[in-house]
Amino acid sequence: MRNSNLSRLRWHRGDWNGFWALFADNLANMVILSGVLIGIFKFEHDLVFGRILPGLGVALLFGLLCYAYLAQRLAAHEKRDTVTALPYGISTPVMFVYLFAIIGPVYFATSDALLAYRVGLGAGFIGGLVEMSGAFVGPALRRVTPRAGMLGTLAGIALVWIAAVPCALIFENPVVGLPALFIILLGLIGFYRLPFGLPAGLVAIGLGVVIAFITGEAELRWEAAAWHLPLPVLEDLRLGLQAILHRPEILAVVIPIEIYNFIETMNNVESAKAAGDDYPVARCQVIDGFGTALGAVFGSPFPTTVYIGHPAYKRLGARTGYALLVGVVFFFASMTGVIAFLRHLIPEASVAPLLVFVGIVIAQQAFRATPAGHGVAVAFALIPHLADLLNKQLQGTILELLGPRAVTPELMARLAERQGVHLQGYAALSQGAILTGLLWGAIMAFLIDGKLRAAMLFSALAFLLALFGLIHAPTLGFTLSPLALGYLLLTILLGLCELFKVKKLEGSEF
Repeated sequence: MRNSNLSRLRWHRGDWNGFWALFADNLANMVILSGVLIGIFKFEHDLVFGRILPGLGVALLFGLLCYAYLAQRLAAHEKRDTVTALPYGISTPVMFVYLFAIIGPVYFATSDALLAYRVGLGAGFIGGLVEMSGAFVGPALRRVTPRAGMLGTLAGIALVWIAAVPCALIFENPVVGLPALFIILLGLIGFYRLPFGLPAGLVAIGLGVVIAFITGEAELRWEAAAWHLPLPVLEDLRLGLQAILHRPEILAVVIPIEIYNFIETMNNVESAKAAGDDYPVARCQVIDGFGTALGAVFGSPFPTTVYIGHPAYKRLGARTGYALLVGVVFFFASMTGVIAFLRHLIPEASVAPLLVFVGIVIAQQAFRATPAGHGVAVAFALIPHLADLLNKQLQGTILELLGPRAVTPELMARLAERQGVHLQGYAALSQGAILTGLLWGAIMAFLIDGKLRAAMLFSALAFLLALFGLIHAPTLGFTLSPLALGYLLLTILLGLCELFKVKKLEGSEF
């Protein structure tokens, strides 16, 4: 038994592919957030590379060590060496929300980058506590929610934020991006063996760097190299929490997005279970929340979570070693300025294909791991996330060009009438998109299965969430909005169908 347990500690060949995929995913997020903070919000380099990234390094090391340990325990318990550790890192959609819905508005209102940073820290710490609260409700929600709802809304995030956005980046820089994408498709989709057995992720990034050097898009810049020990920033955190008390509207952003975050963890653990690795949901939600709060204590405002993509990492042949190595590499890289160096060296277009791969594999798994007749429910669950992308990009463009007061009812009416751009509808679907996708995926799955009472209960839940502003609303608060009223009417209609025993037609399967 001892030799069997030791064999599970060995580095597997597939761990290299897993390492490069997870490394690229987190690196892409670090490159994006550092660029936005420095370029748009005018954060000092020392603040970004001396506090925020070291704090992220602490959070990543903590979470990835925990998930490697859980994988090792599961492998020992089930006596198999095919267990894949859960991937973990910066939550991509939540990162954008923290950047443009929390940090950005404070900066634009005050022109005070330090205050915006402190508010972000406070929001991150509160968000970690909300994430941990998911441990109490997540397992029960997992038991009663059809996979079509959970995996469908997950697929929406994957297709929109992890696949579509990076794919656009590739086609903006095709000289670098398309060759790297070809290598990923060749090695990870087509399963061709590359020369010398090199991992496709490494070859794609390396090829992108070489081409970028030839075209002048990559450079060697070491001026940001320095040693930054991760230290607690308790005073900044205290001031940030204090500032949030005077800006309660920030909680209207933090609470729903962190509810999304713990549901994302739940969905991703469900995705891992569908792929063969059954992890404890509540423990994972505590790890995610504690990692986020710990990162805030050490200087990072950005929440971390179990990543979408466990089935993709399992398909790559990754086991436990990849998670350990990513955690250690980022912990030391965040303290030395290596991230700043890599930001200038590795073009985003060479990293993006790995994200595209992860996104499309998750979407594929959502359809494969749900009952055959539930495909239409999975497809419906994608829609709120497509609207979320449209809303964020359209609203962001309008606000940047015309100012914060530009989005008026008159403008929305003109856009809908003349351009077919239904900004009001996109905004309603965007607000709480993860919850909306889950609810509608579940409702449709129950309708397909003839479970009208269960569909009615989920419709009633949607009514309550809309009533208190957790979905379809920009702020928290009790309001009988038209959408809340619509859900109430839907609940009544479903109740009437149940009362009068409305039956499904024979042979009416998708």
